[in-house]
Amino acid sequence: MRRSGIFIKVFIYTIIFSGLLVGATAALFSTQIMSYYSGLQLQKISGTYKQLIERSQGNADITEIADQFHDRNQSFRFYITDEGGSIVYVTPAANAASSLTSMKAERERTSFLVYLENGYALHVFNDDVFSLKYGNLIARVMVILSGMLVVCVLASFIFARQMTKPIKALADNTTKMANLEEVPPLPERKDELGVLARDVHSMYDRLKRTISQLEEEILRERELEETQRYFFSAASHELKTPVAATSVLLEGMLENIGDYKDHPKYLRECLKMMDAQGKMISDILEIVSLNDGKIVPAPEKLDIRRIVADMLPHFHPLYEAKGQRIVTDIPQGQTCLADPKMLNKVLSNIVLNAVQNTPHGGEIRVWSASVAGQCRLCVLNKGVRIDDAALPKLFDPFYRVDKARSRNKERSGLGLAIVRKTLESMRVDFALENTTEGVLFWMLLPVITKDA
Repeated sequence: MRRSGIFIKVFIYTIIFSGLLVGATAALFSTQIMSYYSGLQLQKISGTYKQLIERSQGNADITEIADQFHDRNQSFRFYITDEGGSIVYVTPAANAASSLTSMKAERERTSFLVYLENGYALHVFNDDVFSLKYGNLIARVMVILSGMLVVCVLASFIFARQMTKPIKALADNTTKMANLEEVPPLPERKDELGVLARDVHSMYDRLKRTISQLEEEILRERELEETQRYFFSAASHELKTPVAATSVLLEGMLENIGDYKDHPKYLRECLKMMDAQGKMISDILEIVSLNDGKIVPAPEKLDIRRIVADMLPHFHPLYEAKGQRIVTDIPQGQTCLADPKMLNKVLSNIVLNAVQNTPHGGEIRVWSASVAGQCRLCVLNKGVRIDDAALPKLFDPFYRVDKARSRNKERSGLGLAIVRKTLESMRVDFALENTTEGVLFWMLLPVITKDA
């Protein structure tokens, strides 16, 4: 069974209260009106029977006085009783109209009683001669009460509607909130309903923000789990292949098969592969340490031009062998605040990546510029372009653009991953972008002025 809505309840309660109020008002005023009209009737009767009342004073015969009064007013119906309640006089019209047995019933319908001298009492019947017309009065009162009830019903309907309309709207909004739907704000109100509506909407906004944060957190957790699965899978693949190759070389030397009899040659090959795997393991451990926050930056005041100049000679054999050239343009005396080891590690990986990916005879540019109070240090591979979809993935561990994952360039695939983790640890903004000239890497370093 469907439960009644709040509008029906408020409307019914208001109607009941209004009906009780109208009823109590009608009862109170009806009593007052009847008392007032009874007083007027008693006053009228007293004036009519004034002669009888005045002449009854003293020791005169009440029966004779009543008889004389009746002779002059033969249309009046009344009777007189003594102290014991016995009838001592009754008008002929009343006596003729009523038998003695019905006199008591007639007495009960007597409207007014006037006490006379010597214990006598005058009983006057409620004849039309003396009665006021109550019919018109009752009709008017009923019309007024009916009008009051109609007004109460309309007022109750309007009151219930105005009271329940914002509550119903708030209830509808909370249903939408439960389904995480968009909810329009309620009209501004300054009463308790307005306060409740604002609190509910504020709670809903906070709930949506919390849900959004949780969804983002879940998404980050999933991405992290996916990254970890990819990392372990790629690491296993990277380590498994050289270990298997080393095992083959060692087994061949142990069995003295063919060319493997030249032990010194293949032992050097094994040692070379083990050195490469040792470097890869060191890079993996470095990424783990950066992830765990075990490597904490120790910022120092550094000369950017000197840092770049001290680093480039290490790559001279590489870019000279490929006929490349590196052009630098860094202002003299430009300084920044950074960890020297971490910054040198980042620059080394970036320049190495640029040398490896720039074609023979190509050019690599390294320069700096002031941007919004910071130093923007840039490295550009001229004449190179990377697929836009692959750009964000270059910072993932073991990611290579070439699908065959070849090793002929001796890349571990961890260089840019270390760059990202290191710069994130240093809280330095960076990006890798395609430009019209080539692929550009930039990072923003905090600048220290000469006067600082």
